[in-house]
Amino acid sequence: MTESIQLGESFVGDGVNAAHINTVLGERQGPVGTAWATALASPSEGFVPFVAVLQPSLPVKPMTLFVAKASPANDLHGTAIWGPAQAGVAAGVADAVAEGIIPESYTETHALIAAVWVNPGTDDLDAIYRNNREATRRALEAGAANAPSAEAVIAARNAPRNPFYTPSEEVAADVAR
Repeated sequence: MTESIQLGESFVGDGVNAAHINTVLGERQGPVGTAWATALASPSEGFVPFVAVLQPSLPVKPMTLFVAKASPANDLHGTAIWGPAQAGVAAGVADAVAEGIIPESYTETHALIAAVWVNPGTDDLDAIYRNNREATRRALEAGAANAPSAEAVIAARNAPRNPFYTPSEEVAADVAR
């Protein structure tokens, strides 16, 4: 029996140093493995997927493809992507394995894709590391739990908000009718 694909999402932190992570975890021999290999072999200008490592020549397992959601806007932004965001993602995956969120057996049979947002205005590399580590672990936890529940989505449908937009009370009330 094939395991299902686990999809996860998490947003941690605020302002220019917040982390937004989307994860896709599935078997290497399935569609996730195919997507992983295809993405690695198909870089485009400004978007170069790469294997997340804990240290040089020590990739995290399950093998994790880091996919930046924004091309580097400047030197600091590029450093934040390749340095602390990558380190945070790798450590967050290792945390998920250590905590049993990802079964240890998956480290040899599964592949992980992490889509990672790093704000071009970032100004605190340590915050980028901490937020990406926690967001990665939380996204994997959500994926393992198949969260959110349909009930949570339905309950929040008339009060959507995100760090970039919250509808006014008037608009929210008008749309909810």
